Amino acid sequence: MRTFIAIELDDKLKEQLSTLIKELMSVSRNIRWVKRQGMHLTLKFLGEVAQDKIREIESSLAAIARNNDTFPLQLKGTGAFPPGKRNPRVLWVGITENPGLLRLHDEVESGCEQLGFSREKRRFHPHLTLGRVKDYSRMGGVLPLLEEKKETVFGEMTVKRFTFFQSSLKPTGAEYSILAEFNLR
Repeated sequence: MRTFIAIELDDKLKEQLSTLIKELMSVSRNIRWVKRQGMHLTLKFLGEVAQDKIREIESSLAAIARNNDTFPLQLKGTGAFPPGKRNPRVLWVGITENPGLLRLHDEVESGCEQLGFSREKRRFHPHLTLGRVKDYSRMGGVLPLLEEKKETVFGEMTVKRFTFFQSSLKPTGAEYSILAEFNLR
């Protein structure tokens, strides 16, 4: 099964992002926008995992949760990957880095590495994907609008748990189901 570990956003932040996406949609075309159910901060994408490995992963994640405190999460700024290019592939909202988030991410990476999953080679750049660009020529005014909002604070929440998800790819897009949730202390 295809799996990943993420922080779910609270409803208030999902509403803020939905409002932002509606505004961006009004000035652009041919961007595949993230649906409300897909609004989460991915800590680690594991990919295909054998059923017999699931309990081992859950045990490791439970230990990580017991070792980490709740922390604030602030959504701030907008941008695109790759940065500084006229032909971006991904449009995003930024997340203010903080020690709690960085520690949780590092412990998830280390715990998964001990279970045989490769550590991500790129530096962790906390963000939430808003949309994926399908056709650069039909982006309209989305890049100037993202530039205008690059310092905007979209809201914050307290992270109290993280989630182990299964992702099923369907013709209508990915569908997510919760395998387990882990409360921080």
